[in-house]
Amino acid sequence: MEKIVLDFKERSYPIYFEEDFFKLPGILKEKNFSSKVLIITDTNVDKHYGEQLQHLLSGQGFICNKFVFQAGEQNKNLDTISLIYDECLKHRLDRKSVIIALGGGVTGDIAGFAASTFMRGIKFVQVPTSLLAQVDSSVGGKVGVDYQGSKNIIGSFYQPSLVYMNLKVLQTLPKREFISGMAEVIKHAVIYDYDFFEYLEQNIDSILKLDTNTLKYVVWKNCIIKSQVVQQDETEQELRAILNFGHTIGHALESVLDFSLLHGECVSVGMAAAAFIAYSNNLLAYNDYERILSLLQRFGLPVKVKDIDCNEVYEEMLRDKKQEKNKLKFILPVRIGRVIQTTEVTKENIFSALEHVT
Repeated sequence: MEKIVLDFKERSYPIYFEEDFFKLPGILKEKNFSSKVLIITDTNVDKHYGEQLQHLLSGQGFICNKFVFQAGEQNKNLDTISLIYDECLKHRLDRKSVIIALGGGVTGDIAGFAASTFMRGIKFVQVPTSLLAQVDSSVGGKVGVDYQGSKNIIGSFYQPSLVYMNLKVLQTLPKREFISGMAEVIKHAVIYDYDFFEYLEQNIDSILKLDTNTLKYVVWKNCIIKSQVVQQDETEQELRAILNFGHTIGHALESVLDFSLLHGECVSVGMAAAAFIAYSNNLLAYNDYERILSLLQRFGLPVKVKDIDCNEVYEEMLRDKKQEKNKLKFILPVRIGRVIQTTEVTKENIFSALEHVT
């Protein structure tokens, strides 16, 4: 059983890397988790794995119920959280009960936020089933919901008790969802690891063919990178903010487009825009700028988006929580593998970048 451990003192937890779900019940028992479990999943993931996981846990003596919500970012809201609270009360969950998030980033955010607030916090297990969730959102403890069209504006930092990766589920992931997840993979390479960026450049075909060994390494490497960052700065006071590369503009695009583009697709355009700002301000060499754009495009990710009102995107950016003293904070690459944080990006810089990617 392969695993890594994130060190948050008394809230430390392991990430397991497996190729099925079969070892999860044993891990829960080994850690003396309550026998009362609520699986939270969406309509898409439930068709593939919901009944399988519920049957597996019930067969091992767990009192296991399941709540299924309609898939889609538009349901990542307080209404869904309220339904989960109803379900928790219906099945008489207590402070020792466990919520299991089975799904992608939306499910993890919703389930984690519900767990963090029900009875002031109950145990929470991440079982991510998308590439984006496995390499990014399931690791680090950010949970939350969207509110009045703004992404993740309500939330908290709440670490899971463990993360269980079944790498085989990536084989059933729709191609567009898989490619969307690659945006976060590329992000981690750009902000933190030049050698990994080169690895991605050299292994595009193997990754897109879903080669098992290659995907194992990609997921493992991303968890290592993210864990190294969040262990140093759990609540995003300084270093952890570099994980927002591409997200300042990306989140605004998601909201303006009413979530018609996937998260990774918007982050990809956001990274292209941020790289353009860095290049235009002589912070990033042209060769590195071109390599970043090229890698995004070679994986089939967008670097431009059509029919966007730049003023509307800018106004949405001003509602974002990534601000400092009423100034937007940008993460800009200065070379592949290293970024800086700055609030010195001007409105003119932002509009120039938005016009460049639209």
